Amino acid sequence: MRLLVVEDDEGIAAPLVAGLAREGFDVRHVTTGSAALAAELPDVVLLDLRLPDIDGFDVCRSLRSRSATLPILILSARTSETDRVLGLELGADDYVPKPYGLREVIARVRAVLRRAAAGSESSELRQVGELTIDRRRRRVFVGSREVTLTVKEFDLLSALADDPGAVVARQDLLERVWDMNWYGPTKTLDVHMSSLRRKLGDPGLVETVRGVGFRLAAGR
Repeated sequence: MRLLVVEDDEGIAAPLVAGLAREGFDVRHVTTGSAALAAELPDVVLLDLRLPDIDGFDVCRSLRSRSATLPILILSARTSETDRVLGLELGADDYVPKPYGLREVIARVRAVLRRAAAGSESSELRQVGELTIDRRRRRVFVGSREVTLTVKEFDLLSALADDPGAVVARQDLLERVWDMNWYGPTKTLDVHMSSLRRKLGDPGLVETVRGVGFRLAAGR
């Protein structure tokens, strides 16, 4: 798998790149946002926010506009809730605060790749009212309109579609979509659900069951 590490601090980048390479990943390292945007799209991007030329949030936004399914992991010392939420709203699939452990980063990369592989291998086609979920091709339609979703948004919708009308607990969704080792804020889930509802064009398709979780409206 091809990984792109976007990090201008050589002291941070060198051990990260070396550790990922030892795990068998094909790693390319760039130090600027412009170099990241000029590079061929990899399988996963590990993105720092404090870059010398372009703000990392802008890099994230540009990468997401080029690919709805490219997994983007932000690795940043900016750890406020505002920064985390903004990164996720701009299309990042995960947000890992610095300082981080190499094993945690590797686990998160592998979790993203496992979910992508599982989705690509499934040939199941789900139909819920006007909503169609093609898991093999990772495509979603509302009626005849195709909806472009990020990796996490698709995985959330797919999880809810396993049992339309049934409530899926928040923790179950976090563990299924963000892996068992999710350490981030649970607000991450709300941010992604809000974006998913907006893209589907019908907020009522995904219902919130206060204090419990979410469900896909079966009769719409």
